[in-house]
Amino acid sequence: MILGICNGFQALIKSGLIPYGKIQDLSKRDLTLYHNDCRHHISRTAMTRVACTDSAWTQGFKINDIHEVVLSHGEGKLVGEAIEDFKHLAAFQYCDFEGNATMNGVFNPNGSLLAVEGMVSENGLILGKMGHSERYAEGLYKTRTIAAEQNIFCQGVQYFRGGV
Repeated sequence: MILGICNGFQALIKSGLIPYGKIQDLSKRDLTLYHNDCRHHISRTAMTRVACTDSAWTQGFKINDIHEVVLSHGEGKLVGEAIEDFKHLAAFQYCDFEGNATMNGVFNPNGSLLAVEGMVSENGLILGKMGHSERYAEGLYKTRTIAAEQNIFCQGVQYFRGGV
């Protein structure tokens, strides 16, 4: 299993591990991470919806579960001509308050295509995402309460234990 958060997601994309599950040369059509639409670093939270549960990292979630995650990056916009070929690998998508995946910049602050916040490899063992799921603790955020912990780490441990 491999997990890449923020710059780690960039490394997984640039190496080909996401979406292909192996290191390989990439073409101009392939996915990459690019400057946020606002053209500067963002540091805020965003709502995401679970889009895939066919991964060791997402197996215990339900489709459309909503989590609020912390963002802190300057290049988080997932782009690439091949995006439609890999839309089934979207693990998490930016969403509005009702859980609808959206390109609206209020909810998708970097402008990521198909509202993708995180993706898995074909075999589901590799997860890359922009949101910092590790930046969660009860009472940590005084200006806004994060409604639900996106505990991908617990999901990974459960995978090794043989179930959810």
